[in-house]
Amino acid sequence: MSALLEIEDLAVSFGRTGAVRGTSLTVERGETLCVVGESGCGKSVTALAVMNLLARGARRTARSMRFQGEDLLGLSDTGMARLRGNDMAMIFQEPMTSLNPAYTVGSQMTEVLRRHKGTPQRVAVDRAADLLARVGITAPGLRLGQFPHQLSGGLRQRVMIAMALMCEPKLLIADEPTTALDVTVQAQILRLLAQLQRDLGLGMMLITHDLGIVARVAHKVAVMYAGKVVENAATAELFASPRHPYTQGLLRCVPVPGKIKRDEPLGSIPGTVPRVGPDFEGCAFRERCSFADPTCEHEIPRHQAGGAHDFLCRLPA
Repeated sequence: MSALLEIEDLAVSFGRTGAVRGTSLTVERGETLCVVGESGCGKSVTALAVMNLLARGARRTARSMRFQGEDLLGLSDTGMARLRGNDMAMIFQEPMTSLNPAYTVGSQMTEVLRRHKGTPQRVAVDRAADLLARVGITAPGLRLGQFPHQLSGGLRQRVMIAMALMCEPKLLIADEPTTALDVTVQAQILRLLAQLQRDLGLGMMLITHDLGIVARVAHKVAVMYAGKVVENAATAELFASPRHPYTQGLLRCVPVPGKIKRDEPLGSIPGTVPRVGPDFEGCAFRERCSFADPTCEHEIPRHQAGGAHDFLCRLPA
């Protein structure tokens, strides 16, 4: 059986900037793939490319991009609109800008089901109320009549999750769903997503820069840097034996209780993610890497570190 989502050699460019450069990802049914990296690494652009929601002027190419075996690259706008919100759904970073302030929560939620399934209004309202209760919102009937500005950030994010589940999608893409939420609400949202993923058998692609989140919810991890996936591995394998210098640097930045001594500085990666062109050669991390040498300016091999663990580096496996 084919994977739920298969992306091979995806590239997205905005003029002379290569936002995504040859990315390959796979999401299986019932598993969570976490895509991690700093801001500007191409994580969100990858998700938007899958949903065909890229900004005007973006150029998207790929060797293959399939969802449940269906070729996404060959779909018309109408065909893609049929999938979005129905078989695949996305939770965006900021729910306040994703929800329409002029419409009630109930009208926005029921519209999804009525458009894709032709469901009667009364049935759609009942489904919306049931999902609001399922994601932990009390008095769901009252909330359906409220506007987004009347809800807290945590409640708006729960509404976005419930809305994404209205049509029982097979794939859920969550783009940093806990950004700007306080720590307590972050933990609640993550537990909720993990529970829903298990209960409904969803395939989930979770985009984040927080490795603590990765450790709690991911089955597999793809580490992105400057538009490329520099390391792929099962979660336990990645944390136990990171191979790419960028992954190692990210893990050094994570405080570990009991191992970090008082007043001891945390790890850091000097510099910032560079903007590179679509035809950039060599390792984009070389200016920030302590292992870099002149060979890093040329084509970099991809090594197999065993099983499904691979990484893109001149350093040997």
